[in-house]
Amino acid sequence: MSTSLPNLQGPIATLDPPTIAQGLAASRTSPRKRIILPIQRSQDARVQRLANFLQPGTYIQPHCHPEPHATESVCLLQGKLEILLFSESGQIQNRWMLEEKGTRLIDIEPGTWHGMIVHQEDTVVFEVKQGPYDPTQDKTFAPWPPPEGSEEAETYLKSLF
Repeated sequence: MSTSLPNLQGPIATLDPPTIAQGLAASRTSPRKRIILPIQRSQDARVQRLANFLQPGTYIQPHCHPEPHATESVCLLQGKLEILLFSESGQIQNRWMLEEKGTRLIDIEPGTWHGMIVHQEDTVVFEVKQGPYDPTQDKTFAPWPPPEGSEEAETYLKSLF
């Protein structure tokens, strides 16, 4: 199961209407209901830039980025996305709705437990993180929610609303 489209190539990359349409089409047919488009030309890039195409019902398991340099900036391009901040024990401490006529950007410090809920079809966000990308150190999943793909994940996601 592919979680991302191929990295963009060439000296200039654009997130134009055909590219957005391609990403949204891929997210609609993805079993995960989301797909990433790496904007950086290589996973070794020192700054990771991603377009994330999301559909309602995708389960983004609460996690944190443990590395001291691992801030994560999320900027809404279209749609509606809620960011949840969790305590160490899994209690929701705060919520922010990113929407086109309101807050558009959130910046999350390393070690902060967070999750996301997609509230509108064809939501697109642009994310920036420090690289290079290392899947073994990129994120730590919280111990309290069910893992992605489990039978309990859908029920847990609904409980967050």
